[in-house]
Amino acid sequence: MTVESAHATPVNAPEHNPHGPLHHQYEDIEQQNDSYVTGMWAFLVTEIMFFGGLFLAYTLFRSHYQNDFYIGSQDMEVAFGAANTYVLLSSSLSMALAVHFAQLKQPKKVPPLLFLTLCGAVFFLLVKTHEYLNHIASHHFPGAAFIPPEGATMHGSQLYFSLYFMMTGLHGIHVFIGLIVISILMYLWIKRNPIVTEDYVPTEMVGLYWHFVDLVWIFLFPLFYLIPK
Repeated sequence: MTVESAHATPVNAPEHNPHGPLHHQYEDIEQQNDSYVTGMWAFLVTEIMFFGGLFLAYTLFRSHYQNDFYIGSQDMEVAFGAANTYVLLSSSLSMALAVHFAQLKQPKKVPPLLFLTLCGAVFFLLVKTHEYLNHIASHHFPGAAFIPPEGATMHGSQLYFSLYFMMTGLHGIHVFIGLIVISILMYLWIKRNPIVTEDYVPTEMVGLYWHFVDLVWIFLFPLFYLIPK
């Protein structure tokens, strides 16, 4: 056997284009996409378990301090929460449309829709920052300077605001991460990178993450803003 034949490429071996959507560690695009989907769903399951513990803590403490949680919710600006809910739902729509046009391989329509999604994320974070600053100014941030709302106990109201800042803050971190990831994705689409233009699955995975972030807020909004008396 000659040296040339020993290093010859097998006839059935896939051709790996370093600038294409297929990475060298995968045999074909289907195997690569299956790994994308499996990895993303595994990640989302861990996120659900993570948030699930916080939701369980919320349920247990609210059952013990129902009046304190209700009084604490009266300090929330429902209009701000509703506006953020509308913006996130709208951003989910624009993200879904971006995935749709990525599947149709229409690269001119994807970046504007991703930009709308980014605008929704920025708007959400600005509103939450404004709300946080208002709560801190009202001495409703848990700590030494905390002052309970009128009619609420110190312990119960601190638990409510602790859970509020913890859960909405964690959600805000996820929104910020989504902001970064979607920005990178939009840049790749603007540059017509084959990683995204020839394979819609990366865009779909980012969209799946963003829908999860929006879904978490759908639960947070009524739990903290719309507590019935």
